[in-house]
Amino acid sequence: MKPIQVGLLGIGTVGSGTFEVLKRNQEEIQRRAGRGIEVTMVADLDVARAKSIVGANVQVVDDARKIIANPDIDIVVELIGGYGIAKQLVLEAIEAGKHVVTANKALLAVHGTEIFAAAHKKGVMVAFEAAVAGGIPIIKALREGLTANRIQWLAGIINGTTNFILSEMRDKGLTFDDVLKQAQALGYAEADPTFDIEGVDAAHKATLMSAIAFGVPVQFDKAYVEGITKLESQDIKYAEQLGYRIKLLGISKRTSAGIELRVHPCLVPAKRLIANVEGAMNAVMVHADAVGTTLYYGKGAGSEPTASAVIADLVDITRLHTADPLNRVPHLAFQPDAMSDLPVLPMAQVVTSYYLRLRVADQAGVLAKVTGILANADISIDAVLQREAGEGESHTDLIILTHDCVEAKMNEAIAEMQQLSTVLAPITRIRKEELN
Repeated sequence: MKPIQVGLLGIGTVGSGTFEVLKRNQEEIQRRAGRGIEVTMVADLDVARAKSIVGANVQVVDDARKIIANPDIDIVVELIGGYGIAKQLVLEAIEAGKHVVTANKALLAVHGTEIFAAAHKKGVMVAFEAAVAGGIPIIKALREGLTANRIQWLAGIINGTTNFILSEMRDKGLTFDDVLKQAQALGYAEADPTFDIEGVDAAHKATLMSAIAFGVPVQFDKAYVEGITKLESQDIKYAEQLGYRIKLLGISKRTSAGIELRVHPCLVPAKRLIANVEGAMNAVMVHADAVGTTLYYGKGAGSEPTASAVIADLVDITRLHTADPLNRVPHLAFQPDAMSDLPVLPMAQVVTSYYLRLRVADQAGVLAKVTGILANADISIDAVLQREAGEGESHTDLIILTHDCVEAKMNEAIAEMQQLSTVLAPITRIRKEELN
């Protein structure tokens, strides 16, 4: 049988990894797919560099539209990234009747509804395993492996840069700024790390997982997003003393009122497996009614781990290339006409528990005033930790862990506590997730 012909749009880190793994494991991949899969065309602005990677047997062009226009190309792999030209090229490839594989979580999180609708109309597939958690097959697990389940929640460490920074801050007691520079020097963080450290990258991925888990449209604009730039090393130490570790989590939960979709730092009990995921590794926990809790762990980025996910999609499409489009697995797991209209809840309606750090005057009655405000707001306290004031110090840190409450109530309580003359600095608030 004639091999499936693939065109790569971009041959950077992931593109070169995809080409190399396909070439190295071609016999194994063919045995799984039932026919060969060959990269026969590559588009990249740096033609000379691209040719040095793929050799003389692969056609290299500087215009991606030449790949889309080639009638022999069956699958277009988009590895350009971003929202701009990538969106145009993906839509043009779909219109031309090509299947698409992409690692572009930003594109799908923002424009996925339009792209999936276009693909459904043309009867082609858009596969995106590589867009979330690199080499971890989490999309396939959510979309196919857990089909029998009603998924209740998922929580993931889905950005390796921020997890590396938090691990280093905890292990070495360094400041955020110092570890960020280290991450950039090691290549874990970009020169402009904003998408990573502000939680945007994780929110793109959480949006896609949430859509598949709960059968709702992709709604990145409704996600709550908070990064790690305001975390201080002292909070990481206090969390450790209380039996917790701080992780940046992407969380989505099904509630009676709607879907929670949020990314922010969390205190996680140190005994949870996910709390012990260190460095640039990724992990996703999924809790469902039939199977209970499952955990998926591995490399969330890198040339060959991401290439592994891209090639898995290529094999899936190859197997289903001639299948009736109506019998394929839907892009977002649920049939397009059976999507849910459950709303994404605003953060003020989310229920969770909290870690609060207050810098307070070291004098009698301070704790009573603070706990009185929380009691009046109907917020119950789980634990209190008060640092002994040092010799000559007139202030101390008061740490409070709360039980679950609605975020809106906590916002009001924090505003009231902040007005106390004995509260000497802005209150630090970190949400707490037990994940049990």
